[in-house]
This record gives sequence, structure tokens and C-alpha cells, in this order.
Amino acid sequence: MDPEQIPLRDLHLPDAIGWWPLAPGWWLLIALALIGVAFLLRALLKVRARGAARRFALRQLNEIVDRYQDNKNAVEFGADLSELLRRAMLAYAPRLDVAGLTGEAWLRWLDEGLAQPVFAEGPGRQILELPYRRPDTELDVADVDRLVAAVRHRVATPLSSEN
Repeated sequence: MDPEQIPLRDLHLPDAIGWWPLAPGWWLLIALALIGVAFLLRALLKVRARGAARRFALRQLNEIVDRYQDNKNAVEFGADLSELLRRAMLAYAPRLDVAGLTGEAWLRWLDEGLAQPVFAEGPGRQILELPYRRPDTELDVADVDRLVAAVRHRVATPLSSEN
């Protein structure tokens, strides 16, 4: 038989392999990536939530200072700072450890975890005295600044049990 007369057609190559549907290995890789992103997001939200009370307390401290600068009421200023410290510390420490503390014991507890004792032996001592001053007495600006710095430092510094 004559090779010219044989009914042959050209070779047809198969179509290129498409990217869809994905192979099972790709689905597994996508699932693992989504799980990893979910864990990272959860960890990020947990860290953010842990600092929420601290951020709120620092905003409240700024409001207290602004209010004091407007009315110069040392009694109200001291009571507000004391209340702020108590609420902020209750957000991070067990209620049984914090709620019943008063006077020197409260100041010593506030100094725990700080590099220097700013409450028991520093400007933070005014927390005990300010609510009982005469309302018409004005505080020295330097004393106010040191007291606010001490409170800000305590609120911003994590407790040793938080680390």
C-alpha cells in the first residue's frame, strides 16, 4: 500500500492542564494558611484586649488632669486619682488581693513590680492625703506633675502576674 494514500491525520496534543479545579494538595495548603491566619488574628485580639483597660485608664487619667486644671480642686483630684488607680488595678489583679487594701498596705502594693517605690516613699503618697485636704488649697504644679507621672507609670506598667 502506498503511504500517501493511508488516511492519517496530524498528531493532536492534549489541552494544557488548567489551574482549576485545584489539586487536593493546594486545598490542604489553603486550609493550613487560613488556620494560621485565624490563630494569628486571635492572638492579636487577645493582646489588644489585654491592654484595653490600661488604655482606657490612661485616657481617664488625662481627663482627670484636664478637669483639675480647670477647677483646681485638690480634693476632687485626689479622690479621682485614687478611684482610677483602684479600678485599674482591679482590672488586672484578683479582687481579693486589691479590694481590701488601704493606707500604707495599698501604697506598698502599688509599688510592687515598679523599679522604684513611687507610692510608699515618693510622690504617690499624696494619694492618701489629697482627698482629705481643704478644697480651697492649691497644689504645687511640680507636685501635680510628679503625682500624675507616678500614677501614669503604675497604670502603664504591667503587674508581675501579667507578664
